Amino acid sequence: MSSLFSPEVWQIVTLSVKVSFVAMIFTLPLATAIAYLLATRRFRGWHLLNALCHLPLVLPPVITGYLLLVAFGPNGMIGSFLKSVLGFTFAFNWTGAALAAGVMSFPLVMRPIRLAFEVQDRQVLDSAKTLGANRWAGFFSVSLPLAMPGLIAGCVLGFAKALGEFGATITLVSNIPGETQTLALAVYSLLQSPTGDETALTLIVIGVVISFGAILVSEVIAGRLGRR
Repeated sequence: MSSLFSPEVWQIVTLSVKVSFVAMIFTLPLATAIAYLLATRRFRGWHLLNALCHLPLVLPPVITGYLLLVAFGPNGMIGSFLKSVLGFTFAFNWTGAALAAGVMSFPLVMRPIRLAFEVQDRQVLDSAKTLGANRWAGFFSVSLPLAMPGLIAGCVLGFAKALGEFGATITLVSNIPGETQTLALAVYSLLQSPTGDETALTLIVIGVVISFGAILVSEVIAGRLGRR
């Protein structure tokens, strides 16, 4: 098996973790806000918003990646604006890999958080209102802490999905070693090479260990929060 500390393996793993972490950092606030909205409100367009949020689960990843390329590519409406005004680009950049991973993992982040908000005891929330808490104070002091196990579960699922994202990533940012070649893309490339099996196996083992470790940590944290 290829050395765990070889520069090639280390570069791929660190890039994958960075991409997955950044994807979660930017996905979590939006996922929490939409989850709270869907869990606590019924409005015209509710079903449309709910379906749109779950679309990445059923849409082929390559199509999602293509739509992201059309929107955020150098010639896309959003991408051209970012490039001309800020000099920033998503296409063929590790930030594009984080964008693709965040979009693909969004439903898996949002769903557990929404369920955590939906099962909350309304009497507890009403009691907070009678004690003088406004909507924002009630959200941050009552609803959000009660939903913390759901947030943790969403983060873990999203991180694992981002770590293994392939189709949308390769469509948006290609497979550039050292820049956009995440763990899944590297394993794919190595399996095409007659001499890449050992390194691919090393990356597979590392991916399993990271994902399994994240799940264990989340279960411990969620269990402690539940007891509290």
